[in-house]
Amino acid sequence: MNKFSKKANLEKLDKKIEGFKSKKEKDKPKRLKVQNDGWRMVVELVTGMLLGLSLGIALDYIVGSEPIFLIVFSLLGFMAGVKTMMATAKKMNETNN
Repeated sequence: MNKFSKKANLEKLDKKIEGFKSKKEKDKPKRLKVQNDGWRMVVELVTGMLLGLSLGIALDYIVGSEPIFLIVFSLLGFMAGVKTMMATAKKMNETNN
């Protein structure tokens, strides 16, 4: 009889632990997904800007001109980053709704 009560207690404890684990797993991914989505958008913006800056510097060096290409391509890179970031935000909004 002592074996059965220990087994029953262990089963109850196991069910409680599984309940806590499932509750924790349900809450955690949402928070992490939002953080990951935010960092993804920041990385997209910065990548666009860095590509534009590097391309502008390279063209200025090759052509030997004033920093006109740096200015133009940094603005183009910023616009491309914002466009990509907005497309990602739209995609995330569609999947969440």
